[in-house]
Amino acid sequence: MSSQVVKNNSFDRCLQQVKMISIGDGRCSAQFKVADEHLNRYGVLHGGFTASLIETVTSEALLARPNCPFGVSVEMHVTFMKGARPGDEVLIDASPVRSGKNFAFMECELRHKRDNSIIARGTHTVYYPATKM
Repeated sequence: MSSQVVKNNSFDRCLQQVKMISIGDGRCSAQFKVADEHLNRYGVLHGGFTASLIETVTSEALLARPNCPFGVSVEMHVTFMKGARPGDEVLIDASPVRSGKNFAFMECELRHKRDNSIIARGTHTVYYPATKM
């Protein structure tokens, strides 16, 4: 993640281990290795952390577009398909579904690097003012 996001005491500091691979053209790819701070009490990737990843990576993809204003999340949906454990390497890919004057609709997948199996899929709807585009 950009140093601006994680070098503070806000919630985003939990994203310190997430490395951006590529950002551009409304798309974003990232990766991280599952660590203890990413786990729930059962020792698997925390669902709330997964949702935060989806929101953050899809937002980074949107902000990488030319003249795209800062938006506000209005809806997210996450489908959890498989667990991830400490040491697992996870790939994250976000891409646009549709973008209009006021809304952008994004999708995102988290996959195991070892076998490309899907951990979670998410959609993220973002509202932004038309006057800024």
